[in-house]
Amino acid sequence: MSPVRRCSRTACGRPAVATLTYVYADSTAVLGPLATYAEPHCYDLCAEHSERLTAPRGWEVVRLTDGSAPPRPSGDDLEALANAVREAGRPQGRAAEAQNGRRTADPLEVARRGHLRVLRSPEN
Repeated sequence: MSPVRRCSRTACGRPAVATLTYVYADSTAVLGPLATYAEPHCYDLCAEHSERLTAPRGWEVVRLTDGSAPPRPSGDDLEALANAVREAGRPQGRAAEAQNGRRTADPLEVARRGHLRVLRSPEN
């Protein structure tokens, strides 16, 4: 027998990472970290099946987190990262202008068409 416990779902051979236990009296399904040893009335699940787990209507799913697992980034974390990358990609002068909410005119700039600028010669 293999030392690695496998997912209890039919036709799934992936390694188990979580244990599912049903508490029938409370209509609750408890999903926690992989138990130390296999219990006869518990189900070992792989990562994919543990994430997609749903309970019957009227039942509650309690997910116990393992303290050693790294926390997943939230939407706020990803938005903050995207804003930081945008800010780092701006040229230094434009970043300060955008922060103040106004743009200062370049003394050499004569006209502008879209992203193109017409500049005065520095000798004039």
